[in-house]
Amino acid sequence: MKNLKLDITEKAISPLPFAEKGNYVVRDIQLKGFTVIIGKRTKTYVAQGEYWRNNQRQFALKTKIGEFGAITVRDARTQAKEILALIAKGQNPGEEKAEETAVSVTLMQAWNRYKEAYLERKGRSAKTVKEYRDHVERLFNDWHDKPLAELSNDPVLVAKKHDSLTKHNGPYMANSAMRTLRAIYNHARKTSRDLPRDNPVDAVDWNNEERRNTGMADDQLLNWLMELYKLDNPLRREMHLFILLSGSRPTAIKSARIENIDFCKRTLHIPNPKGGEKKAFDIPLSREMIRSLIRTIRLARIANGDDYPEWLYPADSESGHITEHKEDRKILSKWGNELRQTYRNLGVVAGVDHLNMHLLMNHSLPGVNAGYITRSQLTGTTLRKAQQSISDVVMLEARKDKTGSLIEWLWSREIQLTAKEKIKS
Repeated sequence: MKNLKLDITEKAISPLPFAEKGNYVVRDIQLKGFTVIIGKRTKTYVAQGEYWRNNQRQFALKTKIGEFGAITVRDARTQAKEILALIAKGQNPGEEKAEETAVSVTLMQAWNRYKEAYLERKGRSAKTVKEYRDHVERLFNDWHDKPLAELSNDPVLVAKKHDSLTKHNGPYMANSAMRTLRAIYNHARKTSRDLPRDNPVDAVDWNNEERRNTGMADDQLLNWLMELYKLDNPLRREMHLFILLSGSRPTAIKSARIENIDFCKRTLHIPNPKGGEKKAFDIPLSREMIRSLIRTIRLARIANGDDYPEWLYPADSESGHITEHKEDRKILSKWGNELRQTYRNLGVVAGVDHLNMHLLMNHSLPGVNAGYITRSQLTGTTLRKAQQSISDVVMLEARKDKTGSLIEWLWSREIQLTAKEKIKS
């Protein structure tokens, strides 16, 4: 259909047919520049005028007002007059609107959106969300109402903030907080594309970070196992032992449930590890790990009295399970992720290949070929054999105990008669 000129009213536009292909334009005979563009499915109010700057014609500027039926012709005509007046003054309404949108997005608004639309929707762990929230609410508490565009336009603010955090909170915390800010800004640009492309965190001079090499070698295990054996609370003793034998992250083990154990398949299911539910996996169990779990369940039942325990490592805490895995270094020299690093070292001693170690520790696999590996098909065969070989290295060192205490403990499924008193203490 050809372009038309008429008095734009609801009565005039309503019967006009949609375009069979492309679109056609209806121009208003009263207000120059006020038009309706009719396509295959929509009829759209548009204001169009010649855009001049520095006495030079730049281009014909079109600004969408709204859809026919969603707003009245009267409102559309009023908005068209305002837009055309701005264009006549050499102003671009689109630029002003974009600038207003970008300026209005504050750090707190962007954080709330990032938390709900990304972290929670992607199933990130509560620990991850808590860490990000701490950065925003505590370390950036003076920036809550600060527009993100202001940070991008003045990146020196971010660089100085990083310097201050490094001085008062430490280099690792400063870097971690800035990674959070970088992620929030990048996510905000998805819905506020007029924010400057340059991420303000690019101005940061990052602090050096070195991996903490605190894992033990196999010849250090005997002393550590003797320390662990002397630990007062046998439930915590079993927890530390299982973290070592599994190489798992402490958070995943502390929140393990008894129902996640499958003694028939010889696995412990971790439903929500680091990375969220999509990274859920089964830990293959060696003979020593099964013995530890049986002792732990018995201890858990003693701790719970008549109630059947839900958690593998129950505690009198808000969550109902052990939440703090740290020990006095004078009593137990290694714990937490240091045991995970030790597990990796023991994998080398046991001769476990690189790929199997990645699978056992639930690391992301490098390379395209890794996508064809079905982990669940290997858990009960190859991975369990690899797991057993690592446990064998630990037990070989435990056998060197001349007192017989470790053998009595580690090769037994029973618990000491004084366990109930020790758990309550």
